[in-house]
Amino acid sequence: MSPELNQLRLEQLQVTLSSYADLVKRQTPPRGWLKLIREALGRTERQQAQRLGISGATLHKSEQSEADDRITLGQLRKLADGLDCELVYALVPRRPLTDVVQERARAIAMEEVGGVAHTMSLEEQRPGAERLRKQVERRTDELLRGRWSNLWR
Repeated sequence: MSPELNQLRLEQLQVTLSSYADLVKRQTPPRGWLKLIREALGRTERQQAQRLGISGATLHKSEQSEADDRITLGQLRKLADGLDCELVYALVPRRPLTDVVQERARAIAMEEVGGVAHTMSLEEQRPGAERLRKQVERRTDELLRGRWSNLWR
């Protein structure tokens, strides 16, 4: 995939994911969403279990599994549907993905340029700090114009 297409895809994904950023700041209720919504609707475990066609004990275990982060997405989707809710699933990066890619390319560039600079210093030919900085920038740009899969070898 071309670097331009990679960049465009990454930027589009960031725009999509930005709408989920506020959700990350909110904590999951200690007893789970399933139980919280069921109780807010005024339904007992028995009533909700009947709606779903499962036993009260199964519903209780499922609500507990959600609260303990042990529930499967399929199970959660079914139970959410029984509450007339949509299950929203997303992975929300802790920081912009463009920053992650940029930092990775820069780290590789610094490692490569630093290795050459070290060898040159052994020969008493070490370039100045400004020249090293420009070499790192140039190499970072080269890496970003190349195949991004090479950044993660």
